[in-house]
Amino acid sequence: MLTFLGQPSRYCDGISRRGFLKVGAFTFGSAAALSLPDILRAESLAGRSSSQKAVINIFLGGGPPHQDMWDIKVDAPREIRGEFDPIATNVAGIEIGECFPRIASMMDKFVAIRSVVGCDGAHDGFQCLTGWARNSISSVGGRPSIGSVAGKVFGPTDPGVPPSVALCERTQHVPWSEPGGAGFLGSAFQAFKPQGEGTSDMKLNGIDLNRLQDRKSLLHGLDQLKRDVDATGMLRGMDAFSEAAFGVLTSSRLVDALDLSKEDPKVRERYGDGKPYLYQYDGAPTCNEHLLIARRLVEVGVRSVTLTFGRWDSHGQNFQLVRDHGSKLDQCVSALVRDLDERGMLNDVTVAVWGEFGRTPRINPGAGRDHWPQVSCALLAGGGMRTGQVIGSTNRLGEYAKDRPVHVQEVVGTIYRNLGIDPMTTTLKDPTGRPQYLVDKREPITELV
Repeated sequence: MLTFLGQPSRYCDGISRRGFLKVGAFTFGSAAALSLPDILRAESLAGRSSSQKAVINIFLGGGPPHQDMWDIKVDAPREIRGEFDPIATNVAGIEIGECFPRIASMMDKFVAIRSVVGCDGAHDGFQCLTGWARNSISSVGGRPSIGSVAGKVFGPTDPGVPPSVALCERTQHVPWSEPGGAGFLGSAFQAFKPQGEGTSDMKLNGIDLNRLQDRKSLLHGLDQLKRDVDATGMLRGMDAFSEAAFGVLTSSRLVDALDLSKEDPKVRERYGDGKPYLYQYDGAPTCNEHLLIARRLVEVGVRSVTLTFGRWDSHGQNFQLVRDHGSKLDQCVSALVRDLDERGMLNDVTVAVWGEFGRTPRINPGAGRDHWPQVSCALLAGGGMRTGQVIGSTNRLGEYAKDRPVHVQEVVGTIYRNLGIDPMTTTLKDPTGRPQYLVDKREPITELV
């Protein structure tokens, strides 16, 4: 069996690097190996589309403090307001936190939602990637992520490019590495996780492309795959799906997208690298370059890219953390949106920046803020939405949604709508044959449509 180069380190889901990608068992983020031809076959059955709509879902693992970012409470007492002042944006009447001057300068490209409700309080990204609590219909496999649904509905834009990619850095608190599972759709629709350096896992182990084209070497390397396939009766020898599997391995599109050495140095400088990685602890690094890789991935046809940026669980030193994480987020998110706009991609690509819940209005004795699922926030851009506005508000102390509560599922439904999937009518059958709606019959955010 042909395997790939890589060190035997562990991934965020416990799968070894050395065993991650195999020609006969190309694992898409699941402990259960599934042959790549089977994955491509499932995508074919789902149908392909030429649509270039995409989403970049940036998860702020740990729970970002809404009142220190997009909703500064100027009238609140000091023990609630905190250390930050609001700054004006390029949209009259809209102010955001002082740590985000770049975003403020192009607020007309963004939407700040100050009243996100419906957070279940779990310390992971599941709701931000599916719209549902993790235990929803768990008996039949659970809810699929946005990327998995897009892969099921549309299939890949190119046989050599997976529909969904997760730039999932390993975190000690494993749920913050949430890649977006396929749920009841099954392993064929899992997100592809390149991991780490990315390209080292996608090089053939000791076999160059010339040798790969040699029929004898190819048949030898595929021997186990052919036996597995023949045993199921699904294929006879080398069919079109096996050829497509090798298309993934030999195509340069995905490998090139992950290789930042091919990017314009001036563009890389605009994004920054997010170093040094401070306040990381058991969470994700502030890897600004992941946002640049995300742009490169959607540019080659990936429909959904998920990533976790930073570790926002600020029970202590909240304001130092926000100064560090916030300034880095400000740089890379503004660079991403500007980059997409300059390339004519912004109307087709939705950017979502949010976390699993908000943080307490009252500052604790450690200068931190604790968990607060009562209300949270989100920053959106692109996707053909009506940007340059703020949606919703909280009360004077930032305790709860005062005007226009926006449910988590409304945000997810809006992302589906931007992808070209109607969340109000589209259903997918679970393993029992029962049709399941993508969200619980919640309209996309009407202010954005």
